Amino acid sequence: MSSKVHTKYICSNCGAETLKWMGRCPQCGEWNTLEERVETMAPKSLGPSLSANLQSNAKPQKLSAIHFNGDKRILLHMNEVDRPLGGGIVKGSVILWGGEPGIGKSTLILQICHAMASQGESVLYCSGEESEIQVKLRAERLHVNDENCYIYAGSSIDGILQEAENLKPSMLVIDSIQTMYISGVDSPMGSPAQIRDCTSALIRFAKRTNISVMIVGHVTKEGNLAGPRILEHMVDVVFYLEGDRSYQFRVLRTVKNRFGSTAESGLFVMEGNGLKGIEDPSKYMLRNRSKSAPGSMVVACMEGLRPVLVEMQALTVHSVLAIPRRIAAGYDYNRMIILLAVLEKRIRIPFSTDDVYLNVAGGFRVRETAADLGIALALVSVKKDIPLPGGLMALGEIGLTGEVMPVSKIGPRLKEAVKMKFDRFLLPEGNREEVTDFCKSHGLTGMLDSMVFIRHLSEALEYIR
Repeated sequence: MSSKVHTKYICSNCGAETLKWMGRCPQCGEWNTLEERVETMAPKSLGPSLSANLQSNAKPQKLSAIHFNGDKRILLHMNEVDRPLGGGIVKGSVILWGGEPGIGKSTLILQICHAMASQGESVLYCSGEESEIQVKLRAERLHVNDENCYIYAGSSIDGILQEAENLKPSMLVIDSIQTMYISGVDSPMGSPAQIRDCTSALIRFAKRTNISVMIVGHVTKEGNLAGPRILEHMVDVVFYLEGDRSYQFRVLRTVKNRFGSTAESGLFVMEGNGLKGIEDPSKYMLRNRSKSAPGSMVVACMEGLRPVLVEMQALTVHSVLAIPRRIAAGYDYNRMIILLAVLEKRIRIPFSTDDVYLNVAGGFRVRETAADLGIALALVSVKKDIPLPGGLMALGEIGLTGEVMPVSKIGPRLKEAVKMKFDRFLLPEGNREEVTDFCKSHGLTGMLDSMVFIRHLSEALEYIR
């Protein structure tokens, strides 16, 4: 019987399928991403790795009858990686790594391979993008030369799983999933169907053999992991390595973790011999700060569960354009526009004829509204050309009416600020009780005299005048 030809359209962004072409994907909403795919309806082979793993002898068990010996984690002795993982790598887990090109994903994973190999654990590093020689050159730069680290240059998942079955390593690394393919799937390499099926085979392999698998994924221009969104639901842990390539600072963010908290993160600095964990990020971020320049203000931001002090720099100049410039580096642009509108409407400080520039020093990205008050003071400081006190820190979210609203986790923020020798604070009135209890419980009652609690932005401006 002859095979039937079937035509369908697949979204290159999310992997959704439709029977007719549309200008916009009905699932993810992206435009011009539906690509025509002609397939035959004949039964196709699933390939040796898929067909073998589909057969399962598992049977239902009572939850009370399931026992395990400890957590079975592999400790890497890399604090900035072990902590986001929840205390080490869980055996049999599948970890997905994302990040922009050149941010340091492959560098960090090769360092993790070195950490595991140094403890006697074997690692199989499979690269579909580089040859063995190219991986060796990067390993030499990172001073990685371990007997227990094996390199395999190939793109066939079937071949990789066969080698892993023979070698039985403690960890399998796939760099990257977009360069892999599996037999029996007609779609081209890097397509949503190939990515989905390759990942499915790797997950089944990890759960069956109790071997940990690390998968490197490319990202789109929007910063999301390329391929179908279901990929992030399939794996156990999702990490994003973020940062500006113009700076040395890197942040390892946890997006998903079935074995730990997603509130943890890792902080690194890129050096010549790889990524180095930062034990004291506040000291690193403020190492070159000038304390007397107008427009400079330090704010305490939470990076996961860790407070980090960062310097916010503001600059305003008279604009010669009909529409003044608004540029924000490391801070949300729309949030800056809101703060400028509040300052002009509620405080009567005009910015409509000025070019406004806002920068977070050191390449850090501020993602929370607790920095609003500090940024507003920095903008007023540079507008009026009045330097802010060197030991002053301001925390608070600013509403559209100019009120200063309380912030979360203010205790750890204050503790970090005191450690960095800050002795004057502007804080929301809504945090007064929490701050008082924190100071009493930590023996910092003497600091209460240096704290000013405010309800409205105008009170903060009166304080610095």
